[in-house]
Parts: sequence; structure tokens; C-alpha cells
Amino acid sequence: MKPHARRTAAPRALQAAAANSHRNNDEVPFALRVSAAWAWRLGIVLIVGAGLIWILSHFSLLIIPLMIAALLAGLLSPVSSWLRRNRLPGGLSVAVTIVAFLGVVIAALTLVGRQLALGFRDLWGETLAGVRQIQGWLSDGPLNVTAGDMDSLFNEATTTLQDNSANILSGALSVGSSAGHFAAGILLTLFALVFFLLDGRRIWEFTSGLLPRRARTAAYGAGIHGWESMVNYVRVQVVVALIDAIGIGGGAALIGVPLALPLGVLVFLGSFVPLVGAFVTGFVAVLLALVANGGVNALIMLGIVLLVQQLESHILQPLVMGKAVSLHPLAVILAVTGGTLAAGVPGALFSVPLLAILNTMVRYIAARGWEDDPAMEQEGEENDDGGNPVSGEPGSDTVDTLATEEERRK
Repeated sequence: MKPHARRTAAPRALQAAAANSHRNNDEVPFALRVSAAWAWRLGIVLIVGAGLIWILSHFSLLIIPLMIAALLAGLLSPVSSWLRRNRLPGGLSVAVTIVAFLGVVIAALTLVGRQLALGFRDLWGETLAGVRQIQGWLSDGPLNVTAGDMDSLFNEATTTLQDNSANILSGALSVGSSAGHFAAGILLTLFALVFFLLDGRRIWEFTSGLLPRRARTAAYGAGIHGWESMVNYVRVQVVVALIDAIGIGGGAALIGVPLALPLGVLVFLGSFVPLVGAFVTGFVAVLLALVANGGVNALIMLGIVLLVQQLESHILQPLVMGKAVSLHPLAVILAVTGGTLAAGVPGALFSVPLLAILNTMVRYIAARGWEDDPAMEQEGEENDDGGNPVSGEPGSDTVDTLATEEERRK
């Protein structure tokens, strides 16, 4: 080859190498390419998640009752299953379970209401004395508020109410509308609870049957194990609420606060409502101590309430709850915080069970757990017998079809 030809071929080779390098994106560092690939995928996940939350927020009247019914079904399903195992028909066992549950709740609320009414009647005189002490402090203390000033403030408040009567009326109407939505939500919750306990397995069989054939077995098994995580969560939540009730109610009894028993029941019920329930029940406990025994006793009661709540939020919830639902304590705290920021009180209530269900289902599918899952084999045997002791109803052909298809595929 001539020297001139060699000199001409060299730049062409360099140009070809540069072109190939450009086509292969060699100019972009590998770390940057990987980061960009992760970034746009995570961005799409976040956008889709935010869109789902926005859409579901417009159907809160439908979504929240269904989720509450699912939590209650997780709590009551062991009772209903025990009744079925003792030869009680499916529909009757569900009816007995729900009626007994409503009876316990109504009895607890009635006990709290009556005890509080009787207790506050006995404390009415002390309450009036406390109001007089406040009035005396306002007049004789550093504020030096006279009786004329109090009358002037009262007249101004009356005038303000009269001038804003239209706004007050609209607010009252909105409260009435919210009460109507609340009543509708309760009815929907009870209706859904009946069918979750009666036909829960069959509902999930139908739902998983809508998926492609190759995904049905995995989806069905993942849903069954996710439901077990839900049941574990509800059981542990009951234990945590019981510890809160014993701690605050027992502390109130030790320092002589009246109505300690109904206060404990109120704390137990309020513990199922994150944040708001703890604040309201703690406020009631401190108020009782203040009215009955004075400021020092109220401060002691406040310390007891804060101690129990800190024990729950930093020890019981992360450690006990995390172990029950196979979640790390940090994941539990982040789930509650993120759920509160995203959806308020409902987000705080449902974030941990939803994360537990999602974690269980993803792990089950990733490990291909349906291939050697004893629960799936038991499902097939129960359906062959014509019934399901968990749901109490005849099983559909979905599980049999899925098992047969999986064996054929193998």
C-alpha cells in the first residue's frame, strides 16, 4: 500500500471509530446512563402513584368504608371461622359474629357515656368552682379584667354571632351533610363486612380470575398470604390498644382520677384511630384530672399519657407491629408518616396494613411461592370436597383450573 493511501485510511478509521463510539453512547458515562434509566422509571412510578392517590381521593366515600370493612374482616374472620368449624352454617356464623361485635362496641360506648355523664354530674360543682377561680384570676391577676370588661366581651361575641349567622348556618348544613356521608359510610362498611366474611375467598378467586391465565395461580396465592398479613396486623393492633388502655386507665386509677374504667375503654377505642384518637383521649384524661384534682394532678396525668403514647409509638408500634407484619421498624414509621402526609388520618390508618400486604405479595411472587405452597394444595383439597372451611361457601372452579394449568405447564 502506498504511503498516501495509508495516511488517508488512518483518518477514515478514526472517523469510523468515533461514529461507532457515538452510536454506542460511549461519550455518556456508564453511571450517568444507569442513573438516568432509574430516574425516569422512578419518575413514572411516582407520577402514577400520585395520580392514583388523587383519583382515589375523589372516591373516599367508597374506598374508606371498604378498607375499614377489610380491617374488621381481618379482626373477625377467626371468630367466624371457628363458628364454621363447629358446624354452624356460613350465613348464620357471619350474622352471629357481626351482631356480637356490634353488641360489644355499643356496650362499651354505652358504659363510657353513662359513666362520663354520672361522673361529670358529680363533678359539676367542682367545675363551677374552677370557673370561678379562673374568673377571680382574670380580675385579680396580672390581666386585671373587670366585670365591665367581661360584659363588653360577651356583648361583642353576641354581636359577632348575629352578624355571621349566614356563615354559621352554612357551616351547620355542611356538618349535616358530613353526618349523612358518615351514616352512609357506616352502612356501606357493614354491608361490605358481611360479604367479606361470607364470600371473601370467592371474591378474591373471581378477582384473580380476571388476570391472564399464567398469572392467576401466583396472584391467588399472593392474595391469600397478603390477607394473612392483614389478620396479623389487626391482632397486634388490638394488643397495642389494650396496652394503651391499661397504661392510661391504670395510671389514672393510681393517681386518683375519677372515671378510670370508662377512660380506659375510651382509650382502647381511640387507639384504633391514629393521631386523632390518641390526642382526644389524652385530652379527656388530662381534663378529668384537672377538674377533679387540680393542676398538679393534671400535670402528672399528662406525663402518664405522654409516657404511654411514646412507648406505643417508639417501641410497640415499630417492634411488635414490624415483627407481626414482617416489616422493619423504620419502614413502619416511614409508612405511617408518609400515609399521614399523603391522606391524613385515613392514610395513617391504612398505610401499614397496605404496605404489609404489598410486601408479602411481592415476596411471594418473587420467590415463586405458589409452586410449593402447602396452602394452595389445601385449597385444592377443600374445593374438591365442595366447600371451604374458611369462607363457609362452596369453592369455585378457579383454584382447580389454576392448579391443573400449572401442572400442565410444568
